[in-house]
Amino acid sequence: QVQLVESGGGLVQPGGSLRLSCAASGSIGSLNGMGWYRQGPGKPRELVARFTYGGRTNYTDSVKGRFTISRDNAKNTIYLQMNSLKPEDTAVYYCNLERASTNYWGQGTQVTVSS
Repeated sequence: QVQLVESGGGLVQPGGSLRLSCAASGSIGSLNGMGWYRQGPGKPRELVARFTYGGRTNYTDSVKGRFTISRDNAKNTIYLQMNSLKPEDTAVYYCNLERASTNYWGQGTQVTVSS
C-alpha cells in the first residue's frame, strides 16, 4: 500500500520562498516517477515538476528557474523548493507517484502567495 504525505505549505508574500516535502511509504521501488502537481482556483490540475523514470527532472515552463525538485533516497522523500513565489503560484500542491497504469496522490498542501 503506497502512501504519500505532503507537508510545508502555507502563506507567503510575493517574492518569498517555501519548501514542500513528500514522504513516501509502501512498495514504491524508487523515487523515479514521482513529482509535484498543483491545482489553482478554477484551474485544472497541472504538472509542476517531476523525476522521470530515468531519473531526470522535468519542469513546467512557468516555474523554471524558480522551483527545484530534489530527493533524499534514504528517506524516501522528495522536495520542492519554491523561490520567487508569485500570486499565480497559489494552489493546492499534490505529490504524485506514477507506477504502470496507477497514479498515487497525496492529500495536498495549500500554498498561498499574497501580500
